[in-house]
Amino acid sequence: METKPLLYGLIGFFIGGLIVAVAANTFDKAELQDTGSMDQMTSSLEGKKGDDYDRVFIAEMIQHHQDAVDMAKLSSANAKHDEVKQLSKGIIDAQEKEITTMKQWQVNWGYKDSMKMSH
Repeated sequence: METKPLLYGLIGFFIGGLIVAVAANTFDKAELQDTGSMDQMTSSLEGKKGDDYDRVFIAEMIQHHQDAVDMAKLSSANAKHDEVKQLSKGIIDAQEKEITTMKQWQVNWGYKDSMKMSH
């Protein structure tokens, strides 16, 4: 098993969490509720196991990663500090690769209806 993809995945996951935490303190809560919440994502997994769990988990993570990418893309025009812009570029690069991987898994594993899921 290669550790680099796993490491990058974990880094991306934690950076995504950091972005959500920053956003929660920056934006109006009503704005955040439009895109969903971690509670909604985790509750959608309750009671699921095996293939059902994988299908929902992947669909929710794709959306979660896409939200992070969309938010990070705003940095090039809006961030003041180059550090924020560089962090955002790294988030975009890492999360887009993971989105591509997860979408391929959906195809490989026959999760046709997963593309319709959103939170």
